[in-house]
Amino acid sequence: MARSMSAIEDLCRTMARLRAKDGCPWDQEQTHQSLARCLIDECSELLETIDHGDLPHMREELGDVLIQVVFHARLAEEAGAFDFEDVAREINEKLIRRHPHVFGADRLQTSAQVLVEWDRIKANERQARGVVEPPPLFKPLPPRLPALMFAEAVWKQIEKKQLPAGPAVDRAEVAALARELSEAELGRRLFELAAAARARGLDAEGALRRHADGVVRAVEAQAGNAANAANPAARAPA
Repeated sequence: MARSMSAIEDLCRTMARLRAKDGCPWDQEQTHQSLARCLIDECSELLETIDHGDLPHMREELGDVLIQVVFHARLAEEAGAFDFEDVAREINEKLIRRHPHVFGADRLQTSAQVLVEWDRIKANERQARGVVEPPPLFKPLPPRLPALMFAEAVWKQIEKKQLPAGPAVDRAEVAALARELSEAELGRRLFELAAAARARGLDAEGALRRHADGVVRAVEAQAGNAANAANPAARAPA
């Protein structure tokens, strides 16, 4: 008796049919690059259902995000690079490898311990791949990350690694703002700033991204100067 296909197998088969020579003209024309905006749009719609706690609608939007993954995997399969099975296999292996406290003998009790172990395993993986240069101050962030998320990620790394922010960030001002903020107040201020930027003809997204980029450069420069000061021999000519 033949095994019935799973829903995932059905979905991959449907995508292959859409991409076939006698399939859908629009689907046939798509590339990884042309689908990039679709992925952003679908993720944004999923986030809206999460914010609203709309579980029935969330199921639909999760499907819309999933089809983007299946679509990209299909394009890669046609190019002879990898397929959806490879994608699923690799992420499953990574999850098991990075959770030895679940799938192995190690036992961790807190989320903080898990994060420390996660970073250690990632460092070992880099070493196994032959990546020997010291890790960057800021972990690589997606270049198309929305500016607000990018700024949050930059600050998270500054705090997590206790990086010297110097004049790039007024820590006292950040702390003072944090004490008086609530979620409602934060939303109001962000909305008013976005509205004011629009009224002034300014690009709020671009302005925040450029400022966050500047903070990264300033912190990296300050850390580099501190390292040189601590090791004068490194500055001496050969």
